[in-house]
This record gives sequence, C-alpha cells and structure tokens, in this order.
Amino acid sequence: MPHIIVKLWPGKSEDQKQRLADEIVKDFVELFGYKDESLSVAIEEIPQKDWAEKVYKPEIVNHPEKLYKKPGYKM
Repeated sequence: MPHIIVKLWPGKSEDQKQRLADEIVKDFVELFGYKDESLSVAIEEIPQKDWAEKVYKPEIVNHPEKLYKKPGYKM
C-alpha cells in the first residue's frame, strides 16, 4: 500500500514510463514517509480515441472532488 495508477495515451517509451514510476515512488517516500518496498505503480495506456469514455468522463468529469490538479489549470 499504496498502489498508484497512471493513465496516459500510448507512445511513451519503456524508459520514460520507468523513470516516471521511479519519480513517483521517490516523491511518495519523501512526502509521506512510505518505504519504497510498500509502493507499487501501474501505468495504463488508454488510446486517445477511448480517453473521453474511459477516463475523462468517468474519472474527471464525474469526480471533480477527487482532483488535486484539474485539466486546463497551470500549477
């Protein structure tokens, strides 16, 4: 625990995905004090044509209360 799931369009290299997972784990360890061994990271590639139906509507539009970074807003 915890298990982190990242959803993105296909096309990123295995190296890029591994680097992202490594950085996510590093930040969790630093921010929350979890041990590296307790974390898992999955990456799900969702084709662009399926994004609205499988991700945007069900996870973003229908659950804005869960978002800590909303699309369209710069950090």
